[in-house]
Amino acid sequence: MIGRWLGSRTKRMQRTGPLAAVQTPPNAGVLSCRVLDPVNEPVPNAEFTVSDTMGRKVVGGGTDPFGSFVATVPAGEYRLAVSAEGYTPYRASATVTEDSLASLGEVTLQVAQPPELPAAGDWEIEPAHSSIGFTARHIGLARIHGRFNSFAGAVRIADEMEQSAMHVVIDAASIDTNVKMRDDHLRSADFLDVQRFPTLEFYSDRFTHRGGNRWAVTGALSLHGVTRTVTLDAEYLGIGNGMEGEVRAACRATTELHRDDFTVSWQTMLARGIAVVGPSIKIDLDVQIVPKG
Repeated sequence: MIGRWLGSRTKRMQRTGPLAAVQTPPNAGVLSCRVLDPVNEPVPNAEFTVSDTMGRKVVGGGTDPFGSFVATVPAGEYRLAVSAEGYTPYRASATVTEDSLASLGEVTLQVAQPPELPAAGDWEIEPAHSSIGFTARHIGLARIHGRFNSFAGAVRIADEMEQSAMHVVIDAASIDTNVKMRDDHLRSADFLDVQRFPTLEFYSDRFTHRGGNRWAVTGALSLHGVTRTVTLDAEYLGIGNGMEGEVRAACRATTELHRDDFTVSWQTMLARGIAVVGPSIKIDLDVQIVPKG
């Protein structure tokens, strides 16, 4: 009895400060870390992942406004990965013992070199290695995933990237959710009305650098006979070479569209109080461009 009490007291003494009051389950301990930038300022919302020795994720999340995170995990050996926009990822190992604090202390992230931008000139979207997809809610329940199978686009890269421009044309009839009856309905006058509006078009000449490899691409989207301003949240992935040595540049981008902004509604069902498709649609783009010609 006395031996067990002394052992528990010894473990409790391994913690100091506010963590001394943290209650942990049996056979568990606490892992902590504080993430700083090169000038010793905290990095909030840095993503961290704690994995076991087999590479299986145990816990993950983001740092708090002070750059800190604390996680309770079973006693054992762990691998920690920390990443944040514009910084080189950090990795470390830690051993967590029962009813104790394993602190990695202060971790300093180093600023990452931004990827090389594509050369100035005319580029075009390479459809075979690009995709334009979307996700919508069906009657407020399940998510429906789809894509457009036919599109083309040109990008004019300027000497100053911020002065670049792009133009994308999408064949509205190429919409594909893998269900023919649904796709035919989406092409009808109830939704896209492809007979009257055969294409969707996006034109932009506003490229704004948001830091690191993040860009905002703002332009005019014409859909269903209506034109609205849309901003793509883009992540530039860099330059590489294809199978035949050709130069390629790639990016990912997302945005959210509101159907009512483009008058894309099934009015007969709305009149009955049924919203068959959710009010917003998430757009996901994966794009590779190659030099034109």
